[in-house]
Amino acid sequence: MQWIKLFDSEAEAKSQVPLTRSKAVMAAGREICVAHTPAGLFAVENLCPHLGDALSRGTTNYLNEIICPWHSYRFHLITGEECKGRTRPLTRFPLETREDGVYVQVPSTAPES
Repeated sequence: MQWIKLFDSEAEAKSQVPLTRSKAVMAAGREICVAHTPAGLFAVENLCPHLGDALSRGTTNYLNEIICPWHSYRFHLITGEECKGRTRPLTRFPLETREDGVYVQVPSTAPES
């Protein structure tokens, strides 16, 4: 596992990913979705496990869920679970705010294509 710097500060992260929004970022060859809810910032895989749409095109809600823009599947950002259990959970990545920026922890090697 390795830590990759995504933003220079928490303020920069929150300005680039406003509340109720999400954004795709690259980290160690992986496309990660950074989502922002009232509970903070979260990092998950960017592909919906249902049919593969980019979660970064969706929004978040007050329940700390990210909503897929295609079929409106809702995934809890803390557990990764889909709200009705219709598909596998999201892969989540630890996100950490440090003095010099916001970092995500990802596996050392990129997934096979």
